[in-house]
Amino acid sequence: MSQQHSAAPAPTSVTSSATATVAGRRDWWRDAVIYQVYPRSFADSNGDGMGDLEGVRTRLPYLRDLGVDAVWLSPFYASPQADAGYDVADYRAVDPMFGSLLDADALIRDAHGLGLRIIVDLVPNHSSDQYEWFRRALAEGPGSPSRDRYHFRPGKGKNGELPPNDWESIFGGPAWTRVTEPDGTPGEWYLHLFAPEQPDFNWEHPAVGDEFRSILRFWLDMGVDGFRIDVAHGMVKAQGLPDLGSHEQLKLLGNDVMPFFDQDGVHDIYRQWRLILDEYSGERIFVAEAWTPTVERTANYVRPDELHQAFNFQYLGTHWDAEELRTVIDRTLDAMRPVGAPATWVLSNHDVTRHATRFANPAGLGTQIRLAGDRALGLCRARAATLLMLALPGSAYVYQGEELGLPDVVDLPDEVRQDPAYFRGAGQDGFRDGCRVPIPWTRTGSSYGFGAGGSWLPQPAGWAELSVEAQTGAAGSTLELYRAALATRRDQPDLGAGDAVEWLRAPEGVLAFRRGDFVCVANTTGESVTVPAHGRLLLSSGEITEADGEAKVPGDTTVWWATA
Repeated sequence: MSQQHSAAPAPTSVTSSATATVAGRRDWWRDAVIYQVYPRSFADSNGDGMGDLEGVRTRLPYLRDLGVDAVWLSPFYASPQADAGYDVADYRAVDPMFGSLLDADALIRDAHGLGLRIIVDLVPNHSSDQYEWFRRALAEGPGSPSRDRYHFRPGKGKNGELPPNDWESIFGGPAWTRVTEPDGTPGEWYLHLFAPEQPDFNWEHPAVGDEFRSILRFWLDMGVDGFRIDVAHGMVKAQGLPDLGSHEQLKLLGNDVMPFFDQDGVHDIYRQWRLILDEYSGERIFVAEAWTPTVERTANYVRPDELHQAFNFQYLGTHWDAEELRTVIDRTLDAMRPVGAPATWVLSNHDVTRHATRFANPAGLGTQIRLAGDRALGLCRARAATLLMLALPGSAYVYQGEELGLPDVVDLPDEVRQDPAYFRGAGQDGFRDGCRVPIPWTRTGSSYGFGAGGSWLPQPAGWAELSVEAQTGAAGSTLELYRAALATRRDQPDLGAGDAVEWLRAPEGVLAFRRGDFVCVANTTGESVTVPAHGRLLLSSGEITEADGEAKVPGDTTVWWATA
């Protein structure tokens, strides 16, 4: 394991000065707009084709000017990169491809100086197979205490040649891999709900909890403002690891409580973690990546003594349809209200097809699509969906590049793909590379300003006019729409935090709601509709016309009004 953490800068100055810069607004997380940075694809400072922390640091003023409140960084820890950093070999070190702990410290300090908060990924369900604990477990053999920190089991069958149970990996194939013991014989099997290089921790072992409480303190002392918890629903497994009794288990995800997901025991872990977080000033937060069957079960993760936010995947997967959207919005707000947690809203992330491409295709194709669809339609709907999302009560997440209207890159050659799911015979489609292509900053130059040495995934030839440079100051551009929306959201007292909307009468296929002196109307149909002009026009995702107290709203357009 790397010893990079031995050179960590003294944390006291970070927590006492830099954090204080952003500590002024109470309950900031209840209405925060949080921007997800995928570090390898955001900005490359040294020309090696891979984004890095220094690249992120140099672009922080852009994020401040965009108008977001916080930056969530996907993993940058020391890792063999079997799953793009979600296989962690050292939780207290930065992978050299991204920089060093000194770079992380500088990034946190600069962000705080600009009024931005920093949220980092935490990966507690599994480690890398190169993590010191797992390497020791392999070396020490069956029955060793080190193996108890993971899920090692003898196989079934006459000679132990069959997996211990029927669980399947999220990436396809069995969730078990058999090891070769130190004496060279076929031996036990270990559990990995994801890639074989990602063995699952056994959270019933006290050392695992001790280690992660220490990891939390390490990064809190460095000054981070919170943690996004990867696979927050997966750490605890059902007693005895029972068979599920079915195949094609991926089709069941999100529909049932599984023996390896959303077990009630995870909540005891989060109550312990919350006690640690509350020791620190500055309102640090936890955000759960929790895939659950219902938003009601998601609400269990954000009870007052557990986590602060949980991603709303039910909303992310909803079609551009007024009736479906209203149902999910109502259910979300109804579920979060009893626990006093803010709703969260998200349209894209590093694991799903960008919504500009999802909405370009017919409904029902899922969240991983390898079809370009109708690009103009997709962008129009994406812009409208963004204004709808930012008008809803609670917190919103923006994935890097969506403010540029970037589509997924659906035609990447097979030889450049790097998503581990792509190389397995079943499981996920393996199309996540399409949303991870480095973003364009300039019209010209190597990789459109991403860096001086190309990019680790090829960018489409037409991205020059989607770049930050091309869109900055351009009337009607998607970037300027985001900037205006975020500024308006901050200026309007009735936007942001809250737990309810007042639905207004609207034509079929149109959503209309009031929040105090603010009204949002979203036309999800492909045809123009006429609605009341509710007051002073604040913003619209497309061109509208107003006359005689009425507004003609084009198809796939969202409008904001102030009524006072």
